[in-house]
Amino acid sequence: MTEEDFKNGQVLLIDKPLTWTSFQVVNKLRWEIKQRFKLKKIKVGHAGTLDPLATGLLIICTGKQTKQIDTYQGQIKEYTGTFTVGATTPSYDLETAINETFPTEHISKELLEETTKQFIGEIQQKPPIFSAIKKDGKRLYELARKGETTEIKARTVSVLEFEITNINLPKVDFRIVCSKGTYIRSLAFDFGKALNSGAHLSVLRRTKIGNFSVENALSVEEFIQSLKN
Repeated sequence: MTEEDFKNGQVLLIDKPLTWTSFQVVNKLRWEIKQRFKLKKIKVGHAGTLDPLATGLLIICTGKQTKQIDTYQGQIKEYTGTFTVGATTPSYDLETAINETFPTEHISKELLEETTKQFIGEIQQKPPIFSAIKKDGKRLYELARKGETTEIKARTVSVLEFEITNINLPKVDFRIVCSKGTYIRSLAFDFGKALNSGAHLSVLRRTKIGNFSVENALSVEEFIQSLKN
């Protein structure tokens, strides 16, 4: 692709690496594009954050396509991953250490599959305290890391599909199709409670956004290599 291609606008599908923030991916791609074409500046943005401990599809827009970011953000998303039952963490995932453990002897395949039905359709969920949502000008995770507590309002989200794909307790693999704004970490926490146990998110991968699939995405390294060709 040429300098003009990037300025006129490209939609790049990137498979976000584990531990990278979405912002780090954007910064890396912007820097590489600027270096390749000796540009002083170019617009680059992502259409929907993935947590550092998640992998998978990031839609990156350049140039004039950044105006379409809101459109892409609003599309239906598909995730796969793993819940670990029998324990919770304050962040609802592996960012923080286990703070409570619960019995799991009563958890069966039938109970797991039956419980998924409670979460299909429009549901109320509270975002995790360890999230990038802003309250009074500060991101919630900034408050959480200082040990400050704050009241978080529940929001309505939509879960179109929720299936258990493999069970090897305490690990439970899943696939979820959901609306914008759905926190899979919060779903893990609420799912654990619905099981009369506890759960946290231990693996998360975003596989689709609208008609875009991670199967067609490049790694960061592959994208950098493509610039050199």
